Amino acid sequence: MEIILAVVVGVLYAAGLYMVMRRSIIKLIIGLVLLGHAANLLIFLSGGLLRAVPPVIPEGEIVPLTTVADPLPQAFILTAIVIGFGVVAFTVVLIHRTYQTIGSDDIDLVSETET
Repeated sequence: MEIILAVVVGVLYAAGLYMVMRRSIIKLIIGLVLLGHAANLLIFLSGGLLRAVPPVIPEGEIVPLTTVADPLPQAFILTAIVIGFGVVAFTVVLIHRTYQTIGSDDIDLVSETET
């Protein structure tokens, strides 16, 4: 299962990099979103895929009795999802305003407006 998810991470990174190198601003943002998803999946895989009990230590014990899932990568991913959503919401508004000003989503036209 880890091999399949590693391949998915690679495909997401490749697709994200391809989209980032396009001329359209919208494709650039889609590429950044794909890169964010690939990074989240990579963090998730770094914690290891383990079907175990929740990370709860029984009362009166100092260490867990059995193998437990690592909650730290999951917490990182939840934080990254929230931050990523905020960044995407900001960029959507920025794209909308840029399109209203320029009338196109071509990156070359955006650089021509700098004076």
